[in-house]
Amino acid sequence: MLMTAPGPGQRVPLDTIDLYDPRRFQEYPQHVAFATLREEAPVWSQEAPNGARFWSVTRYADVVRVLKDVRRYSSEHGTILAVTGGDSAGGRTINLMDRPRHTWVRVPTFRTMTTNILHQRVDRVRAHVRRIIEPCFDGGEHDFAQLMFDLPMAAVGEILGIPERYWPDIPRWTMAGVAPDDEEFTKGETADTLRQAHHDLFAMFSELIEARRAEPKDDLVSMLVHLDFGGQPMEDSQILLNCYSFVMGATTTTPHTASHMMLALMERPDVWQALRDAPNRVGAAIQESLRWSTPTNHLMRRTTTDVEIAGTRIGAGELVVAWVASANRDEKVFHDPYSFTLGRSPNPHIAFGTGPHYCVGGPAARVALTVLLEELLARFDRFEPAGDAVHLRSNFINGLTRLPVTALPASGRGPAAAVGGAVGGAAAVTAAVAAKEGTR
Repeated sequence: MLMTAPGPGQRVPLDTIDLYDPRRFQEYPQHVAFATLREEAPVWSQEAPNGARFWSVTRYADVVRVLKDVRRYSSEHGTILAVTGGDSAGGRTINLMDRPRHTWVRVPTFRTMTTNILHQRVDRVRAHVRRIIEPCFDGGEHDFAQLMFDLPMAAVGEILGIPERYWPDIPRWTMAGVAPDDEEFTKGETADTLRQAHHDLFAMFSELIEARRAEPKDDLVSMLVHLDFGGQPMEDSQILLNCYSFVMGATTTTPHTASHMMLALMERPDVWQALRDAPNRVGAAIQESLRWSTPTNHLMRRTTTDVEIAGTRIGAGELVVAWVASANRDEKVFHDPYSFTLGRSPNPHIAFGTGPHYCVGGPAARVALTVLLEELLARFDRFEPAGDAVHLRSNFINGLTRLPVTALPASGRGPAAAVGGAVGGAAAVTAAVAAKEGTR
């Protein structure tokens, strides 16, 4: 999505707003539409191409309310606009479950993800990050967005239990699953692209599930295979769908936060230099990068009873779309929201969601982003744009598919140079934020 800020008082006619069409998010500044809706129509209805009506909620307070109130707003019908007709995996994966089943999966999963990434794997994440950015040390032009597609597996590949031989392929499979119409990932017809992406992912996880059933390891696949799911094991189809859900969540958001962060810093060399001068501010930079990019534009829910939001009555069984991207630019919550502000405090962004469905992979993503920024600041004088950024065609993921940059390495700070104190820094930042956010 283009990050262009609306001009002072700039608004668009309500009848020109379309929050479904993925092309709008690739080609137009949707933040102007969001600002208009927050001011003039904070609860606004539109029809999807299949005729299903959905209600868009754009103010921070209303978005938080919808995401936290899991009794009135259910996830089981589907959580993205692409499935307004209903998700076939509803009720069977962690992101499409309501309580109590959601709790049965979330509690052991969150414990596994957080403990492993904070206390055991930061050194390994750093080694993977150094490998990812190593091509930039030649001082030439590189596509930073393409490099960042490898970042999620650096953070969670081992935790999920995915062998490294699959790591290069997974980002393209998962992105094809969420943006099948984008030129970078399409394989012709939308249905064909989705079918191939699902086949590749399910085939890989089917193999892993059988292997972990025979020989468990310390990873998420093994945990799901042996999970106590309300007093009984999960069915194989549920294990498969949950593996799919976790890898989709991990790989379709983190790389785009990294790319948007790089773009924002290239456009603001003073902020880049401030971070090089004071590396202890990396944690604040990651928080602002998450708010700024908000890689998940929206989350959808279905009402279980009649509700009222901002004076608008919505009946039971209706679709409500909480626009996280809009909430994180709400002027009533964030001072100067269209500014990338390093010292923003407080910064109550909801880039990882909020409530019981707060992203279980948030701590892992934050570690990967923190380590990445630490390494970039320590090893490069600066990055400069080498061409235009290309935005993802998706109403769900706010991403970049191309970001040409020229990398200018710092003298004497090549791939083998040490970054002192960084391991503790990444873990400490993530632990502090996770303690505050992870219990929401």
